[in-house]
Amino acid sequence: MPAPAVQRTALITGADSGIGRATAVRLAEAGLDIGITWHADEKGAEETAREVRAHGRRAAVAQLDLTRLPEAADTVDRLCDELGRIDVLVNNAGTGTMTPFLDLTLTDVRRVLDVDLVGPFLLGQRAARRMIRQGDGGRIVNVTSVHEHQPRVGAAPYCAAKGGLGLLTQVMALELAEHGITVNAVAPGEIATPMTGQEDTDVHTERRPGVPLGRPGDAREVAAVIAFLAGPDASYVTGASWSVDGGMLRMGPQAGSHLTSDDWRRP
Repeated sequence: MPAPAVQRTALITGADSGIGRATAVRLAEAGLDIGITWHADEKGAEETAREVRAHGRRAAVAQLDLTRLPEAADTVDRLCDELGRIDVLVNNAGTGTMTPFLDLTLTDVRRVLDVDLVGPFLLGQRAARRMIRQGDGGRIVNVTSVHEHQPRVGAAPYCAAKGGLGLLTQVMALELAEHGITVNAVAPGEIATPMTGQEDTDVHTERRPGVPLGRPGDAREVAAVIAFLAGPDASYVTGASWSVDGGMLRMGPQAGSHLTSDDWRRP
């Protein structure tokens, strides 16, 4: 008699809203049980869990504060124990600052680096060790930003952390490949989420002249790319950074969200 199919499980940090919630729902639709973490919005996390369960999948919820390292990484083990295993880790939780370089404090810098870089590093270690013990590979997706690749004035710690996470992704991909674990980055541009003050926005009604596609992105458009990287069709994809930005990066370091006219479209 063949062995029963293994029920795949994903852990998504910062899944109480925005890209995290959209990813949790998308992966639940694909048949995965979901571990959900939240930092300040427990109600939002429970709403995500409700949506996951509506698709017939299990959901486990836990608070995660990535400024409390290294103990915050224990959350991975708690959720894995509750759900039974881990096949996909999506490092989505993040934070930033819009403080000029000369005005930054060490506390500001450390907070952003811990949440956006050191935290994903430690969570990735915990998840990868679990995947290796399970013996059947896995997927890790690190959500970076277009600022993994290009700078932005006022966002020095954020750019440093996201750039670091992009290179960390590449090293992880090289070192974990022998275990059947793929590691990729997804680099969103301007996405309509609570983080950008655009929750529940219809992106097709918003005008962004500096973005070639002319609008911000929807969290579900990012989730679709994450779901591809987490699924069987991406089995030969590792160490790459996938921009989901409406073409913003092709416009140069800061043009996307700063241009106010379509003059650039004409030679």
